[in-house]
Amino acid sequence: MALTHDTRSDEDVILELRDARVTFDMDRGESRVLNDVSLDVRREEILGVVGESGSGKSMLASAMLDAVEEPGELSGEIIYHPEDGDPVDVLNLSKSELKRLRWEEISMVFQGALSSFNPTMTIRGHFEETLDAHDADREAGMDRARELLSDLYLDPERVLDSYPHELSGGMSQRALIALSLILEPNVLVMDEPTAALDLLMQRSILSLLSELQEKYDLTVVFITHDLPLVAGLADRLAVLYAFEIAERGPADEVIDNAAHPYTRALLRAVPNLDAPLSTMQPIEGSAPDPVNIPAGCSYASRCPLADEQCRRDDPALAGEVQPFQEVSEDHAVACFHWEESAEAIPFESERTEEQIQ
Repeated sequence: MALTHDTRSDEDVILELRDARVTFDMDRGESRVLNDVSLDVRREEILGVVGESGSGKSMLASAMLDAVEEPGELSGEIIYHPEDGDPVDVLNLSKSELKRLRWEEISMVFQGALSSFNPTMTIRGHFEETLDAHDADREAGMDRARELLSDLYLDPERVLDSYPHELSGGMSQRALIALSLILEPNVLVMDEPTAALDLLMQRSILSLLSELQEKYDLTVVFITHDLPLVAGLADRLAVLYAFEIAERGPADEVIDNAAHPYTRALLRAVPNLDAPLSTMQPIEGSAPDPVNIPAGCSYASRCPLADEQCRRDDPALAGEVQPFQEVSEDHAVACFHWEESAEAIPFESERTEEQIQ
C-alpha cells in the first residue's frame, strides 16, 4: 500500500524519497519498519507526517538524514536538492559529507529535549561546540543563537548560561529548536517535538514554528501522532500506516475530505470536545506485524470496505494501470474503494476557527 511519488515539477522539490526501506534482521525473519516509501518534500512548505505509534514515523525521519542506527539497513534513494548546485545522493555521501549535510542543510529536532542535551554542559556550550565542530565563525554564530532564542520568546543570556535541567520542558524544547537552526539549514525535520509537553505549550511552539518558518524560509517536516495538532500548521499532510503512506494531500482537504478508510477512522477516533462521545470510535484490530506485512493492502484486516481484491493486490501497484487513487489535484490515496469511504466511515469534520487559520 505505498503511494507513488508526487506529480509536481522537480524545481518545487527539496527532498525526495524513492522506495525508501528500512529493515532489521531478526531470528524470526526480516522486520520491515519502513516499506518502500516514496514521498516528495517541497521547498519552503510545512509537511505534516501523521501516524499512530509503531507506524514507522521515526524511521522515516531517520531515513531522511541517513541516520538509521545499526543493525537497521536503509535502502532506496534519498535525494536532496539544494537551491544552487547539483542534486545530492544522501545515501552515497562520505561520513564527513553526511556530517555537514545533517546540520548545515537538513537538521533534526528529536522528541524530549533533555535527552538531546548533555546535562554537564550549559546551553551556551552546546551552541559553541556545534559551531566549532563545523568550523563556523563562533562570534557570528552566537549572535545568531541569541536572535533565534529571542525569536522563540526566550531570554538569550539566561538560557545560554543555564544547564538543561534548569529549564522547563517548553524552554528546553525551544532551545533545542534554536540549536538545530544555528547553522542555517534549509530543512528542519521534527520527530514528535512537542509530545512531552502540555497542550498549551504544544500550541505555543507550533505558533512560534510557523513564524520561524516564514522568517527564515524554512522547509519543515513535522512528524507526529496528533493529527488535529498539526492540521492547522501544515500545508500538506501525509498519513502513515503500517510503514507506508496511505494518503497525502493539502492539509485542509485531507482533514475535511479524507479518502482513505484509515484516515477517516483516525479522525473519528480523535477526542473532540464538541462532539458526543458516541461519535468517537477506536479503530478495532491492530496493525500488521513488520515481519509479516501482507501482500495486499496493509489496512485490509481492519477495514470495513476490504474485499478479496484488497487482500490480494497492492492498491498503489494497481494504480499504475488505472489512476483511481487520484482523489483530486495533488490529493492521492492508496485505496481501491476510497469513493465509498465517506459513507462507510462518517465522522464530524467541523474544525475550530483556530485549526482552520
